[in-house]
Amino acid sequence: MFQKLYDQAILWSKHRHATKYLAALSFAESSFFPVPPDVMLAPMVLAQRDKALRLALITTIASVIGGMLGYSIGFFAFDLIQPWLEGSHYWTKYQLAEQWFKDWGFWAVFVAGFSPIPYKVFTIAAGALSMMFLPFVLASFIGRGGRFFLIALLLAWGGERFANKLRQYINIIGWGVVVLVVVGVGVYKFLAPA
Repeated sequence: MFQKLYDQAILWSKHRHATKYLAALSFAESSFFPVPPDVMLAPMVLAQRDKALRLALITTIASVIGGMLGYSIGFFAFDLIQPWLEGSHYWTKYQLAEQWFKDWGFWAVFVAGFSPIPYKVFTIAAGALSMMFLPFVLASFIGRGGRFFLIALLLAWGGERFANKLRQYINIIGWGVVVLVVVGVGVYKFLAPA
């Protein structure tokens, strides 16, 4: 099923309405859809390198708005989706996101923008745990924007050769960013005056 969705997203990236599809995919992925927008963003940037920043901005804005929907699902309807969530492969990821919120708060959403854990898990968890809404939106813009602008700029600069390498090492890069942020926040908390 996921391979078919992935392949469909690749086809959408070549359509004349690709920008609209990119926005819709970015919105949906942040709250319920399993395919990340990077799948469309990458080939679109490679085909239109001069529009890399515009495409990254569209992806970021749509993703954050979709994240607001995910937050609303968690805040208003978590009891309804919890049985489904517990029976899915997302449950352990949700529990990890919940723990990250307890340990890191605001920073968990920022890190979610780069981590291989699906962002929708964090948006729903943020709502279910009643995270303050404006910090959630701010962290989402920074985290998701950081990810999408980084991908777009690197692909515009490095081209197809870089795209193949990025695809090969994306999980390692994502977890590397997570580790750096966790270490940075840990150092900050340790050195901050009580």
